[in-house]
Amino acid sequence: MRIEDEIKQKTFKDPYNKLVVNLLYTHSYIVSNQSALFKPLGLSPEQYNVLRILRGQHGKPITVSSIQERMLNKMSNASRLVEKLKRKDLVLREECPSDRRQVDIMITAKGLEVLEELETAVYAFNRNIVKLTESETNQLNELLDKLRG
Repeated sequence: MRIEDEIKQKTFKDPYNKLVVNLLYTHSYIVSNQSALFKPLGLSPEQYNVLRILRGQHGKPITVSSIQERMLNKMSNASRLVEKLKRKDLVLREECPSDRRQVDIMITAKGLEVLEELETAVYAFNRNIVKLTESETNQLNELLDKLRG
């Protein structure tokens, strides 16, 4: 559906304004649908993002600040997210042996199980929500990379 119809706006000042509004609206659309996917497991999209970052460490610890740098939503409070995941036994939070001011974070076996449980559903979700061909998807990825410079 056209963005004009979705937000009930007849025209935009220019195509650049329309694009920014369209990107923001699409982001909200994807996140709200994604939230419904993660909710049964008690996760938010941001918590899921943290778990994926930790899985990508392949068993090596990472600091909260490094997690923050890699997050999709830079406005997320990584410390708070890690604490919530710790209470669910999905991550370990330990003092760094070489620098006691630093805290190391690692994913637990339970955290890996949750990601594995979600993997098929996330794959299907992504395929379903992106109503583009593979060629169009590749083109959009290239354009979005170019947009960010």
